[in-house]
Amino acid sequence: MPSNGGFPSAPLASEVDPGQTPWWKDVTRYQWLILFVAWLGWVFDSMDSTLYAMVLQPALHELLGSHYSKESMEWYGGIIFSTFLIGWALGGVLFGILADTIGRTKTLIFTILIYSLFTGLAALSQNWWHLMIYRFITALGIGGEWAAGASLVAEIWPESKRAKAAGILQSAWAAGFFLAALASLLFGAYGWRILFVVGILPALVTLLIRFMVKEPEKWLRANETRRAILTERPEYEKELLAFSLTRLFNRKLRWHTLAGSILAFVAVFGLWGATNWTPTLIRELLASENLNQEAVNRYVSYAVMCLNGGALAGYLAFGPIADRFGRRPAFFFMCLGSLIMIPVTFLIPRDYAILLWLLPVLGFFTNGIFSGFPIYLPELYPTSIRATGVGFCFNIGRVLASAGPFVKGYLGTLFSPGKAVSLIGLVYLLGMVTLLFAPETKGKPLPD
Repeated sequence: MPSNGGFPSAPLASEVDPGQTPWWKDVTRYQWLILFVAWLGWVFDSMDSTLYAMVLQPALHELLGSHYSKESMEWYGGIIFSTFLIGWALGGVLFGILADTIGRTKTLIFTILIYSLFTGLAALSQNWWHLMIYRFITALGIGGEWAAGASLVAEIWPESKRAKAAGILQSAWAAGFFLAALASLLFGAYGWRILFVVGILPALVTLLIRFMVKEPEKWLRANETRRAILTERPEYEKELLAFSLTRLFNRKLRWHTLAGSILAFVAVFGLWGATNWTPTLIRELLASENLNQEAVNRYVSYAVMCLNGGALAGYLAFGPIADRFGRRPAFFFMCLGSLIMIPVTFLIPRDYAILLWLLPVLGFFTNGIFSGFPIYLPELYPTSIRATGVGFCFNIGRVLASAGPFVKGYLGTLFSPGKAVSLIGLVYLLGMVTLLFAPETKGKPLPD
């Protein structure tokens, strides 16, 4: 933490890149390939995650039956959302450990296959708990893919360009949202099941990974050290796996782990407890318009595109902001904007057109904050436990954040949807307080 106890000051003029040479000039083709592969994996993560949010109402209406009340559908929808987030958290932790053990690329292949195949199998659901199980297993793969992909990009890209690469990586989430919205426009008329079938397509990415991506040199060196230990003392294997988790809480790293986990919790709780209820709120806003289901789906898709147009700008903006002012100020800016925009978006508009203007600004902050995690989390841990630390911090908060949809569903029975979502948005205050104690990593190399 800086000696002044506050946010780091802006860099001196002598430290600022004069901008005469584009930052991407010295990036190799292979580094771009790594970023593209990880980006594709995260695109389809996003698409698969978004598909459920977009078909929540029609799917539950069919699976539960028309005799169930709106409140009951919100209840079961919250349970499935919460279960999904728990699976995401477990997958991030377990596959993070696996990525440190067997390698980043093998773990990427395995996790992409899991989330793509089980998204497709969700189309076979016959009742709500079938859908819950399929979404839980899908989430295991989604959580693990991010931990492996973020570590891979951080270890392959050069230090001075890592933040910008991470911002591009996170922009994949917006691209995935656009793909889900496009799939809804093209196939929504055929029912919610066909949209889940589309989710099988990411399995094709594994072919690209299998034949074109190698393990990073940093991981290979760390793995050689681990193999040397196991050659001499093979009985240590179980202890090494457990030790990788306990190291996250040693005296040197415990505050890193705590800060990273809280920030991830705040971002996920705010996103899944508030922002990702946008499709449902739009459907309610349009309920009095007497539109057919196809028209409602089309308007929902347009709104999601507006939200994620702003999100894309936020993803790409976080890296330059973090490079200029520091990681902590960038997070603080996103938390403050989210705290303001959630009530502004969900309490003020009574008109669909006004909402379309507000959604990009909301997306800039509540989604843009996620670009900070592939930048910040890999900078907190040494190579031997980097994926474990990244997976743990980014995902363990989801165990607590899994209560977000459930809490929103409960608050929805007490307040209007807009008020319920606005109360959820107060969680960003916790993120702003946490940043006062979080370490600053700007300008520091990845720990070995």
